[in-house]
Amino acid sequence: MFSELFWAYLVAITLLTITPGVDTLLVMRNTGRGGLADGCVTSSGICTGLFLHATLSALGISMLLVETAWAFSALKWAGACYLIWLGISSLRQAVARGGEPRARQMPANRQVVSVSQSFREGLLSNVLNPKTALFYMALLPQFIDPSGNAFLQSLVLAGVHFLLAMIWQCGLAWAVVRFRGMGASAGIRRGLNALTGGFFVAMGAKLAAN
Repeated sequence: MFSELFWAYLVAITLLTITPGVDTLLVMRNTGRGGLADGCVTSSGICTGLFLHATLSALGISMLLVETAWAFSALKWAGACYLIWLGISSLRQAVARGGEPRARQMPANRQVVSVSQSFREGLLSNVLNPKTALFYMALLPQFIDPSGNAFLQSLVLAGVHFLLAMIWQCGLAWAVVRFRGMGASAGIRRGLNALTGGFFVAMGAKLAAN
């Protein structure tokens, strides 16, 4: 259907996937919080959001959001507030005893987190990111054959992105679990929470200011 464009898209989306960003840090933070399952479910939420962006892009709604100032501003502020909330949550974990929340802990300082919470955090991180909407609006049309079904092609391309991102992010989650298994101290966990928390707050503030 779009074989001549597919390999170019594959290279572009692979480079995008392995570039560190908010999604990467969220997967790493949640893996440190609740283990491999927490990280992988978070990744599935993040990657599920890609289909929504692909659908909006194919239907032209992303363009409408960008061209409608109030709608794009609302999306930007929602994303900024969510990033800041994630950052504050991480900073609270950094100052808590042992670098983890005091309530509902598992052995090895792992917090019990529901599947729905992990999935929701990942999904909202992706859906409320206006940069992802802009990226899909600008990138996907470059790799779609206008003679074919644009909606179907968008979903297929999002599916490829989904698979690559899941493999990459779940691999990162596995690496974090291995690192913890090698005896990472509570001080290192607190430092990681402080680092990711500060990054989320800074990114949220930057997004709100732009």
